[in-house]
Amino acid sequence: MLFWIYEYFQQRRIAEGLSVSLIDKITNVFQYETFRAIMAGLVSLIFVLIIGNRIIRKLLSLKMGQPIRTAEEVNALYALHEGKKGTPTMGGIMIVMAFVVAIAICGKWSNPYLWITLFVTVAMGLLGFWDDYLKVAKKNSKGVSEKFKLTFQLVVAFAAAVCIYRTHPTYFGQLWIPFVKEAVIQDMGWWTVPFFVVVIVGSSNAVNLTDGLDGLATGCTLPVAFTYGIFNYLHGRVDAANHLNLPHDLLAADVAIASFSLLGAALGFLWFNCAPARVFMGDTGALAIGGAIAVMAISCKQEVTLVIVGGVFVAEAASVILQRLYFKYTRRKYGEGRRIFKMSPLHHHFELCGWKETQVVVRFWIVGIVCALLGLATLKLR
Repeated sequence: MLFWIYEYFQQRRIAEGLSVSLIDKITNVFQYETFRAIMAGLVSLIFVLIIGNRIIRKLLSLKMGQPIRTAEEVNALYALHEGKKGTPTMGGIMIVMAFVVAIAICGKWSNPYLWITLFVTVAMGLLGFWDDYLKVAKKNSKGVSEKFKLTFQLVVAFAAAVCIYRTHPTYFGQLWIPFVKEAVIQDMGWWTVPFFVVVIVGSSNAVNLTDGLDGLATGCTLPVAFTYGIFNYLHGRVDAANHLNLPHDLLAADVAIASFSLLGAALGFLWFNCAPARVFMGDTGALAIGGAIAVMAISCKQEVTLVIVGGVFVAEAASVILQRLYFKYTRRKYGEGRRIFKMSPLHHHFELCGWKETQVVVRFWIVGIVCALLGLATLKLR
């Protein structure tokens, strides 16, 4: 909307041969991605803060409380989380709504990357919403089946991957990795599509696995969103891209607006989600955030760098995968399943090691910030 306002007044002035007026000077700033990115962050932040209490009250009135698994299912962990029973979930709808509103106001509507980002975010959010609804309606922690969830994610990711690749095959067909000056593969061809599918599905599930403690996934989202805002802006600026030897695509700069929209929305949600949480984001928010981050990483060709920037999310997902694989391996070999961690995802392992919930959360935030800084350092360390 802001960019449309800028174009309207500029075109009117040129068409009518008018001199530069005060309103032209004011609206002129709307053309810059930096200004609109900052505004997007503020819009999404304020939006969440305004609607937060109303959404929470509505969720409470609908009895959308988070079910907690029984003591037989989680043993010692149940005692640590029993007090959270009844806390409303599905709060991620605030993040998705704020994200959409901020992009609608501050984004350039003609940019296909923003539309693809919105598509993946909203689609993943709807999947999470349905999953959360089933959990609350049936009063269990199962939700939709893993098969249905994965199938839906693959379909959404495939559609997005095809659209992304077709917009700029030369740009998106390259494969860049951290600490290397040139693209390691100049043209992956249609192998780009399955690669993007893995990135989108993997990122969405990784954030979802991280969402298990008050403020954990929300706080870890902040440095990742900020970092990809910087990445996209630099990749979209020809001067910066040439100076840093980065692949350049003008459209990537506007994706910084999506990044800061997510940053502001997550920051606003953290106001209500910090310990003791008044609301949980649920799969509605976690799956949507993961999908959004993936498309942001793809837009600036920093998909592999996401392993560094989103180090906390990667570690959480890896802990679950390793736990399952090791358990199946030892059960097959020794007749008894064994575990690497006391419990997965990783944050529960540290809880059972004796760390308080707030200690786990803050320490993971610190690790997340360090990972983001390391990711930014790859811009020069190559």
